[in-house]
Amino acid sequence: MALQELETLNRALFLTINATPATPAWLLAAARAIANDLIMSIPLILVGLWLSGDAHRRETALKACAVAFIALGANQLIGLVWQHPRPFVIGLGHTYLAHAPDSSFPSDHATIFTAVFLSLFARGRKRLAAFVLASGAAVMWARVFLGVHFPLDMIGAVCVASATYALVAPLWRHAGSPLTRVAVTVHRRVLAAPIRLGWLRP
Repeated sequence: MALQELETLNRALFLTINATPATPAWLLAAARAIANDLIMSIPLILVGLWLSGDAHRRETALKACAVAFIALGANQLIGLVWQHPRPFVIGLGHTYLAHAPDSSFPSDHATIFTAVFLSLFARGRKRLAAFVLASGAAVMWARVFLGVHFPLDMIGAVCVASATYALVAPLWRHAGSPLTRVAVTVHRRVLAAPIRLGWLRP
């Protein structure tokens, strides 16, 4: 498919999903909450895994962070090489969420959710992975629905995060445990006082 045809399809899909002036206010409010607030579940999940004190959970959290940050770095490089305007920049559809007019492709939110989902799933955290997958899908829908992203921004984010995971996974098999031990050592030194008081696990 030619690039122009793909962009035409992208815009048509966007207009199919995008909210309109007839959309109920309660649905817009719900979409804003999903688009803005569900991302906070990611640090809560990863911090919870780390603070559990379990070595496997800590390595899972560290791996998810590594994949997410590397994927976000790739997003920045893509944005520098290819600036893709957001729908409201080109006057397409309706916008119900304030956002900077930076490059839309790929979505950082979708990248984070996908990176964390893949990391949790691969490490056997199936229930948490299912929650992240469902939350990520909701966020992807909401951000297109509210007019700040195109559908292909989300597909591109999934591809970037998946490619990043594929690159990181074989390296992690060799470096994951040593990196986790270093991180645990830092954790025990920096948080020595609350650990001694029994507030945190060593």
